[in-house]
Amino acid sequence: MERIRSYAQLVKFEHTIFALPFALASVLILAEEFPSFWKLFWIVVALVSARTVGMALNRLIDEPYDRLNPRTKNWPLVKGEVSKEEVRRIILIGSLIFMFSALMLNFLAFLLSPIVLFLLWFYPQAKRITYYPHLVLGLVYFLIPVAVDVALNERVSFTAFILGLAMASWVAGFDVLYALQDYEFDKEVGLKSIPVKYGIEKAIKFARAFHTITFLSLFILGLYHERLGFLYFLGLILIALFLLYEHSLIKPYDLSKINKAFFTVNGWISVAFFLIVLLDYYI
Repeated sequence: MERIRSYAQLVKFEHTIFALPFALASVLILAEEFPSFWKLFWIVVALVSARTVGMALNRLIDEPYDRLNPRTKNWPLVKGEVSKEEVRRIILIGSLIFMFSALMLNFLAFLLSPIVLFLLWFYPQAKRITYYPHLVLGLVYFLIPVAVDVALNERVSFTAFILGLAMASWVAGFDVLYALQDYEFDKEVGLKSIPVKYGIEKAIKFARAFHTITFLSLFILGLYHERLGFLYFLGLILIALFLLYEHSLIKPYDLSKINKAFFTVNGWISVAFFLIVLLDYYI
C-alpha cells in the first residue's frame, strides 16, 4: 500500500479530475448515439494511461530540477521512494496500455496514438526551449475531445475542434497560474515560462485571456451544437463564476492561494461542466 501511495503521488493521480470529467462530457456531446460500455471503458483506460505516462515523463525528465526546487524536494522520486527504473517501467507499461486501448477503439485511433505520446514527452522539454510550454500542455488537452471523436466516429468534427480549443485554453491558463509558484526558481536555473518572460503581473493577464477564450469557446459550442439547450447556457454562468473566483484568488502581490485556485477550483470547473452536459443531455 505504501508503494501504491508513492506511485499515486508520483503521477499526481488526483489531478485526473481535471481531464476525466471533461472527457466524459466530450463523449456525451460527440456521440451520435450513447456509446457502448466497451467504448467507454477503453476511452477511460486510454485517458488515464496517457495521463499517467505524461506525469511520469514529467517527473523523470525534470528530476534534476526537482532536486533543487524547495517546492518539489520532497516528491517521491527525489526522496528515493520510487526509483528511476520504476518510473521508466511505469512509462513503458502505461504507453503500451495506451496504444492497446487505442487499438481496441479503432485502427485510426491506434495509428494516431504515437502523436499523443510524442507530445507527452515533449511537454517537459518545452520549458527548456520556449517561453510558452503552457501552449504545449494545452495542445495535449486539445487532443482529448479530438481523440474522443476519433474513437467514437473515426473523424474530427468542428464540435471536437471547439471543445478542444476550450480545453486547451483552460489548461494553458491554469498552467500559467501554476508556474507563478516557481517564478524565482525558474529564472535562477534558466527554465522558461510566460511568468519568466513577462513577469508575474502580465502572466496573470495571459491566464485571464486564456480563460476568456475558454468561456467564449464553450458559448460558441452551445450555439453550434443542436443538442445543447437552455440548461447548458445556464450552466455556463456557473462556469464563468468559477473562473472569476479562480482569478480573484491570485494577486501579483499575493500568490498564497495558488494551490486552491489551481486544484480545488479547476477540479470543480471540470466536474461542473460534466454535470451540466449530463443534465442537459437527459433533461
